[in-house]
Amino acid sequence: MSAGGGEVCDGWVLGVVGAAMPLARDDLALTPTWTGLIGSASLIGLFFGGLFFGRLTDRIGRQRMYLIDLMVFLVGSLAQLVVQDAAQLLAVRLVMGAAVGADYAIAGALVAEFAPPHRRGRLLASLIVFWYVGYTLATAFGIVAAQLTDDVSLWRWILASSAIPSLVVLLARLGTPESPSWLVSKGRRAEAEAISRRWLGRDLDPPDGDREPVRTGHRALFSPGYVRRTLFTSLFWLCQVTPFFAISTFAPQVLRLLGAPSDGTGELLLNGFLLVGCLSGMAVINRIGRRTLLIWPFAVTAAALLALGLWPHAPHAVIALCFGVFALFHAASSVLQAVYPSEVFPTEIRATGIGFAAAASRIGAAVGTFLVPLGLAAWGVGPVMLLGCALSLVGVLVSVVWAPETRGLELERVSRPDAPERRGRAT
Repeated sequence: MSAGGGEVCDGWVLGVVGAAMPLARDDLALTPTWTGLIGSASLIGLFFGGLFFGRLTDRIGRQRMYLIDLMVFLVGSLAQLVVQDAAQLLAVRLVMGAAVGADYAIAGALVAEFAPPHRRGRLLASLIVFWYVGYTLATAFGIVAAQLTDDVSLWRWILASSAIPSLVVLLARLGTPESPSWLVSKGRRAEAEAISRRWLGRDLDPPDGDREPVRTGHRALFSPGYVRRTLFTSLFWLCQVTPFFAISTFAPQVLRLLGAPSDGTGELLLNGFLLVGCLSGMAVINRIGRRTLLIWPFAVTAAALLALGLWPHAPHAVIALCFGVFALFHAASSVLQAVYPSEVFPTEIRATGIGFAAAASRIGAAVGTFLVPLGLAAWGVGPVMLLGCALSLVGVLVSVVWAPETRGLELERVSRPDAPERRGRAT
């Protein structure tokens, strides 16, 4: 739960921006350039946070970074109450974005290393569900707060509201033990044995004398044993995120066609729909396996985007159906963003691998954010949706060729460089 709480904070930090930025723009007299920079600051910070803090987590340990990360959330949230200009707000949002990127790596690594094989998939998938919970709650809070008062400084309190879940989660994380797997990787087996007996109720498996230790660092991600896994996790995550930004740009238009009110209710309904999709993905991940949950949603979202691209002026019901199908299947498979990167890398580079994949996915998010409005203005909705379809098809190809089936396997077995790439149903 404390790992999931961190994801609530991640979603909250990103979710409050939508309601706060229009108010901050007026209060600080922000130019369009500053507004764009501050609005995307968390995304930029997440890119660098994933790259740097993932590696740091593998070097100094999960438990220490587990607490430092939440302290950054708490201090950064409160600092937004006293910023005086655009530059200061930008700096704070960059730091908080870096903390979000760090938490992706920290939480995924720790949950994977503590969870038993039969529960690992669902527990890792729940991290994405918690993220959507935080994002939806933050969106609702911002919308309600903005309607209650005309105070121009309200944006400060909306942004600073992330201090509340940050403090709660920080207190919950106090006393969290270090990962036994990480301790073993650093030669501290006696400490690992004690933690495993106390917290997991079992002895550690005997040392694997055939396995050579992996040197911590980004270079190991591109070594012969792991380069394919690095490319797989980075590319499938990017292919999921980028079309999502395209369809999100299309979302307000669809919601208006459906008659949704302009008071933010439609946005909340959309977030709720995405949350249902995530819960569905978490519910079936152990039943149908990782590969199936990745490949078929990619194919379905590609079909939905193809329909929107070829028939952008279809009847409202058809547009709504395509939009809903995309959102549901995308959200269901998005839980694998927390699962696959946490499973396929060994302990020494697990957080590094998660952080790298998260950073790579943000490249797609940034490109989507920047190019989609330009594409809509230059070409219209149809070609933009077709580009999203093409990326989903790339995701299908990458998944068919490279996605392993890791359901039910011991983590150490899955992460070995010579682990068999199972393609069929797992037991």
